[in-house]
Amino acid sequence: MADIAYPLAERTLPNGLRVLVSQDHTVPSVTVNLWVRVGSRDEVPGRTGFAHLFEHLMFQGSRNVASGEHFSRLMGVGGRLNATTWFDRTNYFETVPTGALDLALWLEADRHARLLDALTQENLDNQRDVVKEEKRQRYDNAPYGNALRDVYATVFPEGHPYHHPTIGSMEDLEAATLDDVHAFYNRHYGPNNTVLTLVGDVTPEAGFAAVERYFGPLPPTATPREDAALAPLGPLESPPRLERHEQVPNDRLYLGFRLPPDATDDFHACGLALDALGGLASSRLVERLVRSERTATGLSAHTMGFSGGVSLGLVSVDVTAGVDPARVEAAVCEELERFAVEGPTAEELEAAVAETERGWLSVLAAQDERADQISHYTALHDDPAYVNTFLDRIAAVPADAVRAAAAHWLVPQARAVVAYLVAAEPEQEG
Repeated sequence: MADIAYPLAERTLPNGLRVLVSQDHTVPSVTVNLWVRVGSRDEVPGRTGFAHLFEHLMFQGSRNVASGEHFSRLMGVGGRLNATTWFDRTNYFETVPTGALDLALWLEADRHARLLDALTQENLDNQRDVVKEEKRQRYDNAPYGNALRDVYATVFPEGHPYHHPTIGSMEDLEAATLDDVHAFYNRHYGPNNTVLTLVGDVTPEAGFAAVERYFGPLPPTATPREDAALAPLGPLESPPRLERHEQVPNDRLYLGFRLPPDATDDFHACGLALDALGGLASSRLVERLVRSERTATGLSAHTMGFSGGVSLGLVSVDVTAGVDPARVEAAVCEELERFAVEGPTAEELEAAVAETERGWLSVLAAQDERADQISHYTALHDDPAYVNTFLDRIAAVPADAVRAAAAHWLVPQARAVVAYLVAAEPEQEG
């Protein structure tokens, strides 16, 4: 197992901003990565899609920065940047030449504290239209585009924070007023609800001083959520089912499972189980359904780690044309039952651990990805050193723990099924 020991220095400013610096002088650049603890789980009924909307609005200007200037200024000095939204967080990130670190921090501080000075009705209307177009392209007009939305809604009960996707409801966004948007920003955006990580060509002393210079004066305006207030969810007790008949290339089955929260030992055990079952080229389900029986043309299995009391496991199967999807689903259930009794073989566990190690090392090799992982596990799990200890935790998971986790969480009666089935062709009139 690889020996990982990235340097980590940490400081919390008086206003609550948590700052991490990991110096790496390999190349003359620095990644600035911010995780704000606000995602789609923090939205209230009737006002979904706000977290993702703010990902867009944050590039539309602030008190001292014109619309689009955040991109143009940083790209003009050779930087690259973006932002993403997820259930538990929204993150903003840029990698810039070392000499542009102050510029990046100034831009970030201005929009993280003074966005509302430039947030007009025109900006709001414009970005609502952008989000609508994104939904049309990525979800509504793409084959299987709404499948994950259906999985979330089937696995998690109505009203649960993970029941709806980050894109939200267009009706909710259309109904949002400027006052609604201001209130959301004031509640969630503030240094006391944010983690800022610097990785790259900067010392801890210089990094902390630079962050203090631009973020230190900002007041602690946010109201951080209480993760403990979200009750854990156990496995499903009976299989809910949703079928869609659409113009899709082939029948596809999605089997969703509730899992333990991210970064726990049981979550890691479930991840290794899903790798052994369907996450690797040599996995049981791939060998049986794709290579041997040829009832599937493709298969995948993976985890989605959430921090709010529950996570998600997903098995997806592309069914071979002419094969009854019920036959394929029955075969998947047979393998789940067998795995719950037998657990992984020594070879399967070794392969799953090795693939996890390969993937993790690949992520950490990139400076920007490393910064993102440090922010992730600091913001959501209070564990900045997770980047250095994760592989040791994976290697310590015994085969019996993998079997026990699968027997509890990954059994047929605990599955939720979303089936996207090829719609019958309309009859042609003679």
